[in-house]
Amino acid sequence: MGSGIVDRLPVSWYARPFARAWRCPPAPGEAVRFHRALPGYAPTPLAEAPELAAELGVERVFVKDESARLGLPTFKILGASWGIHRALARHYGVRPDPAADADPVAALKAVAAAHPPVRLVAAAGGDHGRAVARTARLLGLPAHVFVPAADLAPAASAAIRAEGAELTEVTGPYSEALRQAVSEYEACEAPAAPASGRAGTVPRPLLVPDTAWPGHEDVPQWIVEGYSTLFAEIDDQLRDAGAAPAGLVAVPVGAGSLAQAAVVHHRGGTGTAPAPTLLAVEPEAAPCVLASLVRGHAVSVAPGKTIMAALDRPAPSSLAWPYLEGGLDAAVAVADEAAARAAGDLTALGVPAGPCGGAALAGVRAALSGGHRASLAPGHEGTVVLLSTDGVTA
Repeated sequence: MGSGIVDRLPVSWYARPFARAWRCPPAPGEAVRFHRALPGYAPTPLAEAPELAAELGVERVFVKDESARLGLPTFKILGASWGIHRALARHYGVRPDPAADADPVAALKAVAAAHPPVRLVAAAGGDHGRAVARTARLLGLPAHVFVPAADLAPAASAAIRAEGAELTEVTGPYSEALRQAVSEYEACEAPAAPASGRAGTVPRPLLVPDTAWPGHEDVPQWIVEGYSTLFAEIDDQLRDAGAAPAGLVAVPVGAGSLAQAAVVHHRGGTGTAPAPTLLAVEPEAAPCVLASLVRGHAVSVAPGKTIMAALDRPAPSSLAWPYLEGGLDAAVAVADEAAARAAGDLTALGVPAGPCGGAALAGVRAALSGGHRASLAPGHEGTVVLLSTDGVTA
């Protein structure tokens, strides 16, 4: 999950405009079809903010409002639902077919009812835990979520429990919560464990991590694919608004899964479409992607403390890192105070935003001021898209 641990960097900014030319294979389309078939699916709003355009000196600013996504105040349900769908389909030995299933959740729930029980296990420093718990509830499955007690607000912990999941609050950072989740999974997967499905045994665990490391990359990859729906919606919504394609996209970053999805969406394929500047935004207390870009290889950062709990990750996902290294134009670290102020500003403009959602605006403010702007590739001053990734109650 990153090699070596580094202290805080003396820089908070890194840019390399040549990344706009980097290319990778495009995202598969199955996740978009899956989400569109879910009961209650609707694209989240893309709100225009002319006040921010005037402040930032760009043509148009749009904010992707993820404060209400399939009943949750976070985009994370996109990745969790598709990742769990794919993981369970593999576990049960069935082929997922979003195009054929009028209700893919009902179809998979019927398959689950005919097999030995499964328990979903996850670690979360933020909304991934609730997204896993919600998906488990929809499928009628138990879930166990490990969270760092000091970093998660009581309301967030209560929300996970309200979904019916077992919650274990861990002493230590997110990495310790992940270690304990993996330990539970591995203990039940060991040869000495009781065979799954027998009367009186604990349901076999299925690990649902949203960050990858060697040997555990399939589910995080499917989670990343799930986020492609968000970017497909943005493209459609910009066209509907008569706006030019995005010239700058600001992505709040933890381990980098959402940023990986942004890179795949905007750098995937032949490169015939205009490629926007992709800006990663992290907390000053946990700038693992910025540190890795500066060092030229994936590294871990010493633990910090931030109100942007969902972005507090010690290292980039091993799955995401090659995409971030290749396709990110710039990275910036922002202070908690800047994220909180930006969240308040977005909320005042009608976009309910928590500190992680505010991070995108805080990052763009930093990137387009103080001389940083000159280091960005041309074209960023057209259409700017901010990903507001959580609501005020997340």
